[in-house]
Amino acid sequence: MRREQLEHVLRSACQIAGDPDVLVIGSQSLLGAIPESRLPLEATASMEVDVAFFDDPDDHKADQVDGAIGEFSPFHEMNGYYAQGVSMSTATLPDGWRDRLVLVESQSTRPGRGYTLEPHDCVVSKLVAGREKDHAFADALIRAGLIDPAVVAERIEMVEVHPRVQGRLRDWIATYLPAT
Repeated sequence: MRREQLEHVLRSACQIAGDPDVLVIGSQSLLGAIPESRLPLEATASMEVDVAFFDDPDDHKADQVDGAIGEFSPFHEMNGYYAQGVSMSTATLPDGWRDRLVLVESQSTRPGRGYTLEPHDCVVSKLVAGREKDHAFADALIRAGLIDPAVVAERIEMVEVHPRVQGRLRDWIATYLPAT
């Protein structure tokens, strides 16, 4: 996915939901902070943008977006990419994540704007999910020098998860940290 495609999804999602503020919580949130030309293939391969809304307690807005521009919709068929409306609770994020959001606002997003996860917060969320593709995503970003393992380690300590999950996250990131 490219930044212009993300902006198209943001504009469409805000118009459908009647809400100018769209949160991107999946892997495509990286496009808010890192130019696509610097991102490894593992970070841009998905054609799905996970979008949520700050003021959507019953997920009605997310459902509207999913129905209008979601997978297999005419929007998807025409553009080759789509939005998946999700709940704010879909991602498990480190404390303070809202203070680190990256604003995506341009002529192409109007009348709305997007908020994307700070890249380290995005990686921690992916590691919590723990799928093979999530580990490949995080690994590719670290190998490309776009993510600092020490910052990921700090953010892992800021996420509220089961102690076993916390241990799995610590073990995973430890392989990227210098031995002490």
